[in-house]
Parts: sequence; C-alpha cells; structure tokens
Amino acid sequence: MTEQQADRYREVEASIQARGNEVQFDPSLDRIAALVDLLGSPQRAYPVIHITGTNGKSSTARMIDSLLRERNLRVGLFTSPHLETMRDRITIDGVPLSEERFVETFDDVRPYMELVEAQADRRLSYFEVLVGMAFAAFADAPVDVAVVEVGMGGGWDATNVADGAVAVVTPVSLDHAAYLGDEIETIAAEKAGIIKPGAVVVLAQQQVPAAEVLLRRAVEVGATVAREGLEFGVLHRDVAVGGQVLRLQGLRGVYDDVFLPLFGEYQAGNAATALAAVEAFAIPAEGDDQLDPELVRRGFSGAASPGRLEVVRRSPTVIVDAAHNPAGMAATVDAVRDSFAFTRLVGIVAVMADKDVIGLLETLEPVLTEVVVTRNSSPRSMPV
Repeated sequence: MTEQQADRYREVEASIQARGNEVQFDPSLDRIAALVDLLGSPQRAYPVIHITGTNGKSSTARMIDSLLRERNLRVGLFTSPHLETMRDRITIDGVPLSEERFVETFDDVRPYMELVEAQADRRLSYFEVLVGMAFAAFADAPVDVAVVEVGMGGGWDATNVADGAVAVVTPVSLDHAAYLGDEIETIAAEKAGIIKPGAVVVLAQQQVPAAEVLLRRAVEVGATVAREGLEFGVLHRDVAVGGQVLRLQGLRGVYDDVFLPLFGEYQAGNAATALAAVEAFAIPAEGDDQLDPELVRRGFSGAASPGRLEVVRRSPTVIVDAAHNPAGMAATVDAVRDSFAFTRLVGIVAVMADKDVIGLLETLEPVLTEVVVTRNSSPRSMPV
C-alpha cells in the first residue's frame, strides 16, 4: 500500500467516525432503507443469519461463521464494535476488508449516501454507513451467506432491513437502558423485531419474561422456534487446557468431543446456540440428517472471539475481556473461577460513561486482589 492509499484510508475512517456516537439511537429505518434501495437491495442477494441479544452476540456470530466456512461456504460476517480497526467489523471468509477494499466500498456507496442525505432530515449515522457498506461488500464478493450482528436492540436497528432466514437471540438482560428501556420485557420486545415471518428462531437460555415476549412474537409471525435446554443445549462440559471439551445436543443429533478454545460456561452455551443456528440454516437446504461431526469439531476448534476472556500473555497471565454490563461481568467472573487458578488477580478497569459502573465493579470485586481504575481511548469512556 502506498502512503497516498494509507492517507485515503485514514481519511475515510475519520469521516465515518465524525458521524457521531454509534450508539445514538434514532428509532427509524427510513434512511438505511432508502440507502439499500438505491444500492439495489444487496441484503437480499444472499441468505442472512441475524443475531441479537444482550451478551454473547459477537462470540456466537464468530462461531457460526467458523462452522459455515467449514462447510466450504463463502461467509460474510458483520459484527460490532471493533477492537482494533473499523475494518474488523466487515469480514469475508474470515478476513477483514483490506484498507484498499474498505475505501473502494465506501467510495461505491458514498454517492447513494449523498442522495439519501439530500432528502433526509439528518445524516446517515456512523453505524448506518457501515451497515450499508457491509451489505454492499457481501453482495459484491459475492458471499453464500451473511452472518449479521445487530448493533443495538433489533427492530429499529439498521441491520433489520435484512430478513434473516434464521434469527438468533442470545441471552437478554439489562443494557443500553437509556435507549431500550429498563425492563426486560421492553428490551426483549425490541430485540424480537428481527424475528420475521417463516424464519427459524434460535433462542439461547432466557429469563422467563424475555422468553415469553420472544415466543409471542414467533407465534405472531409464524416462525419456528428452537430453544436452548429443550431442542438443543450443552449435555456436558469439561474444563481443558486452553478451553473446554463439550458434548452438544444439536437439533438433529449429538456431537461428542468438541474442543472449544474459549473459556467459561457461557461460551459453551454460545457454542450450542451457534450449532443450532447452523443446523437450522444448513439442514433444510441440504437435506442432511445432521452435520458431519468432524466438521463440527473442526469448526469449533478454529473459533476465536477477540476480547472475550482472551489470554494475550503468559507469565504473568494477562486476560482481556469486554464485559460491559452486570450480567456479562457475572459470566466473566464465573469463567475466571472455573478456568483459572490465580493466587493474585489485579483488575484494570475502564468503563463507558453510559454503563452501570457500580454494578460492574460490585460483580467483579470478589475475584480481585487489587483494582486499577483508568479510562480507554474511546470518547465515550468514563472520566477517572
């Protein structure tokens, strides 16, 4: 890449970031719908597995992506937020868009953005631009299937201009209360918006109020439901060096000796949910009795989830984790107790200003010897 190309990439990235805070919530699909319409509805060029929930979305999405690629499918994956570079949000065949391709995609989409903005009462948001770019890049590749994670909520999320053949709902809990409400039922109702007529809905373990809302939506639109603990789930798990070994109940069979290189019981649940989603997508289309067990083992053994109890150093062990609400932190604490044997653990904590910092610290405190409070580079970071 030339210096001129690198400068152009930085310019494009800065222009997208300048569109404001990505969690600013405007309950309207009008702008993104207008954009994808002008782009020729790229989100309809391939089947979509759509993922919502409060915790576990990105990990589940990445496992689905890994399993689908083991089936020799070309897979587009859209996740958020990113840890290192904006390009990480849009991957094809497990590889983020190159800087050159990212710029090309932005330049392809930009004229249509300008047409939409000329008629709208506000600019397309940071997140809407990236959603439009992802859908366009996936159609251009082209991909065989797209795995799409919502940014926040569901019904009003920009990704919801796509109709998921499979709708996945990871555990729902309180988060983004200022935007989604402070009751589980209200949050679940917003997330239920991704459940479309005729879809298969894969529900991870839910609190009863959330489950009732999600099941009611499925009945209303005639969707088929698969529930963790009933139609699929984790039959057994053993902690192992570098992760865990699972026995999983899928929708069509049992899968033994599945090594997952991720830590914590919650990741085992995410794995079961991912497996059910891939079965729901692949089996009706291809007529298999069940997925090839060896394919499933390879898919999970190659799964990664950066920033989710990720060990980035040994001696001393350094773990990076992105838990950002009390429910997520509780899962992290359980995983630390389950998978590690620290005699001394120092927590370095940086929290976004809109998060429940008291709830996070109260949940984390029992496993820490010391805590260091700091801030990260995000403009949303809580000051110290």
